[in-house]
Amino acid sequence: MAISQKSADFLLRSRLADAARGNVDALYELGVTYSTGRGGISVDLIEAHKWFNLAALSGDTRSQMCRAEISVEMTAREIAEAQRQARAWLGATGTQRYAA
Repeated sequence: MAISQKSADFLLRSRLADAARGNVDALYELGVTYSTGRGGISVDLIEAHKWFNLAALSGDTRSQMCRAEISVEMTAREIAEAQRQARAWLGATGTQRYAA
C-alpha cells in the first residue's frame, strides 16, 4: 500500500524531530529511508551515510553494518561529504560527538 506524499512528509519531519532529540532508532530509520527510497524519498547515499553514521556513533550495530554496505557504492569524496554533513548536524543539534 503506497502512502500519500503528505503522510511521507509528515513521517520524515517526525523522524527528523526524533533524531534531533537523540533517538537512535530515528537516526537508523532515516538512513534506511534515504538508502532505499522508502516513502517516495529519492535515494541519496550521502544522506543515508550521514544518518547511519550518526546512529553508529551511538553504538547502533545495525547502522554500522548498513553504513559499511553503502560505503562500497560511494566515492571517497561522497563519504567525506557525508561525514562533513554529519559533523554539521551534530554541531547544529549541540551534540558533542564526532562523525567517523
